[in-house]
Amino acid sequence: MFDIQSIRKQFPVLSREINGYPLAYLDNAASAQKPTAVMDAMKAQTEHAYANVHRGLHTMANEATEAFEAARGKVANYLGAPSEKNIVFTRGATEALNLCAYGLADMIEPGDEIIITQMEHHSNIVPWHFLRERKGAVIRYIPVTEEGALDLDAFKSMLGVKTKIVSVVHMSNVLGTVNPIKQMAEWAHAAGAVMIADGTQAAVHMDVDVQYLGVDLYCMTGHKLYGPTAIGALYGTIDILGKMRPFNGGGEMIEDVFEDRVTYADLPYKFEAGTPPILEAIGLGAAIDWVRQFSSEDIRQHEMALYHAARDGLAGMNSVRIIGTTADKGPVLSFNLEGAHAHDVAQILDKYGIAVRAGQHCTQPLMTRYGIHSTARASFGIYNTLDEVDRLVEGVKKCALFLS
Repeated sequence: MFDIQSIRKQFPVLSREINGYPLAYLDNAASAQKPTAVMDAMKAQTEHAYANVHRGLHTMANEATEAFEAARGKVANYLGAPSEKNIVFTRGATEALNLCAYGLADMIEPGDEIIITQMEHHSNIVPWHFLRERKGAVIRYIPVTEEGALDLDAFKSMLGVKTKIVSVVHMSNVLGTVNPIKQMAEWAHAAGAVMIADGTQAAVHMDVDVQYLGVDLYCMTGHKLYGPTAIGALYGTIDILGKMRPFNGGGEMIEDVFEDRVTYADLPYKFEAGTPPILEAIGLGAAIDWVRQFSSEDIRQHEMALYHAARDGLAGMNSVRIIGTTADKGPVLSFNLEGAHAHDVAQILDKYGIAVRAGQHCTQPLMTRYGIHSTARASFGIYNTLDEVDRLVEGVKKCALFLS
């Protein structure tokens, strides 16, 4: 049974009051709150079996290694990867995308093209600019329609012999749009390109099967999936990971070090230099266990019911413009209030205990495409309620009165 009140009791922070009002935390696309199961798992490891991993022969080192590698297995299973060897732990999706760009740099020659989209987060734009600056690559952008979908005809027309990499967000952090990654991967591969998907939002709100999607590389983060910060993962096929250059050098990622050469460790360890985020990985594994006790379809229906209620409530206001109206999307609602800055809207809502995000959401090209500076954004998670949605709608109505 999907018991929302039972779920909420597992998140201590949700009992907090802000400015005398119960907290309505609607900023989940930025970072989600953590259940006690995640905090307890990290605390228990710290108190009973903390040690560095992979390098020791004593009992606690072995126990820490087993817990750390068990978390890798949970990530592999969660993403539908064929093996733990396909999963590289990173500090988050941003580092995973930077690893992709750095690791694939050797395949880029001057004039080669990298295709991304106008809806990308900066972490899937800036690393490709590094290749533009260093290697002479050309970045091309798939246009976004007024409704918030990708222009797939334009994408197909861009593909050609110069296309080397296609890197696309699976679910937009602003529009909520779910992009057709499987179809795009087929077209990209037909052109001889590597296909990368940024699953930062999608891995939270959708079932993800990387083998079904047919991607070469897929990124995810932990802190949006009710896990800790400073942990994420990169899935890669064995073939593509084998070709990629390591991002960091140091202990653990090597097999042998000589004065004149080094040889690298087997996958996935050649990408994991130094002491890894041990406790954070264990926390991510605990978050995956916690989420998977629920039906993913139940979670999706709950979150989308919240989204639709909020959308319908705000759509009834003439002064509100909703950004991103595609049918196939996740529980992310970006909007603007006529004549008001998004920051002012967020600050007024905060006075009533309602936490939303305001700004460009690290998507400046997308803001430019829509001719706006910023948006307010409400994003929903497993623990949010219809009462909180009602408070959001009423709060925006108060903003309209105050700011008109």
